[in-house]
Amino acid sequence: PAPACFSDFTEMMRALGYPRLISMENFHTPNFMLVSEVLLWLVKRYEPQTDIPPDVETEQDRVFFIKAVAQFMATKAHIKLNTKKLYQADGYAVKELLKVTSVLYGAMNTKGVERTHVSEEDSSKFKFDLGSKVADLKAARQLASKITSRGASLYDLLGKEVELREARTESIARPLEINEAEKTMKVAIDCVLEQVQKTKDMLNNVALDEANLEAKIEKRKLELERSQKRLQTLQSVRPAFMDEYEKIEEQLQKQYTSYLEKFRNLTYMEQLQDDHRRAEQEMFEEAANMLHLMQNRLKEEEQHLLKSGSNDDSDIEIQEDEGSDSEVEDGQIMKPRTTTETLLKG
Repeated sequence: PAPACFSDFTEMMRALGYPRLISMENFHTPNFMLVSEVLLWLVKRYEPQTDIPPDVETEQDRVFFIKAVAQFMATKAHIKLNTKKLYQADGYAVKELLKVTSVLYGAMNTKGVERTHVSEEDSSKFKFDLGSKVADLKAARQLASKITSRGASLYDLLGKEVELREARTESIARPLEINEAEKTMKVAIDCVLEQVQKTKDMLNNVALDEANLEAKIEKRKLELERSQKRLQTLQSVRPAFMDEYEKIEEQLQKQYTSYLEKFRNLTYMEQLQDDHRRAEQEMFEEAANMLHLMQNRLKEEEQHLLKSGSNDDSDIEIQEDEGSDSEVEDGQIMKPRTTTETLLKG
């Protein structure tokens, strides 16, 4: 917004008699408290008897306050305010405030009021005079609404005047016959007398209906009392099968507790059985793996012994002594036996 807008706003507010000084620095950042205070002061200056709530603590209160002020200015002063800019409470809100201040400032200039602070006596007189004419203002509004409604109905009736004019001219042009008029009057009198008689009959019937209704009410009261007494007797009397029912209910409770215990034991035993089977399966697999490893080791050892035996036969000379041969053979035979025994032990 232009600086001229701020200067015009501050000068107008000072001329209107705003008690505080307003500068451009106040609107560099959003200042909702100042904007709400200025709006409330302008609304009170325009119409002191307004009842707009000044609470602006929460977000909902602020939105309600802005909407109320905008609605008031639109209906009373025909000034359209931008609620979004007013809610921003920054420099853009000054343009919206300037719309109201310019109207009040122009009204003050047209009345020839000097640009000075309005004294307290003048403001009190203004409030007193305006408050005394609030009733007249309300009456004027009611009359204005009645005038508009009556004008609309009159417009509708005038639209039907073309058709009604012909019927009216025909009825006026037709000569009046005394006999027909007498007949119509007699018919109307008979209808009125019939309606009067019907009304009298209805009044008599009302008295009869009242008596019948009272009798029915008394009868219903007696039936209600009998029903209440019967209910009390039924509540006090114990049924014949109640003892047996309670015994069966106790047995059922015992059976249910035993059933729960057996069910828990059964589930526990099934879990133990599953664990035992799982452990046996693991042991069987482990034994199979060990057996397979031992078989592989024995095969490797036999292959190793066979290779070493072939190498020893080629290198060692044949001895003539039979006892030495037997000792060598016994030593070769015992060696693999000892190795297999150690493996099996391991």
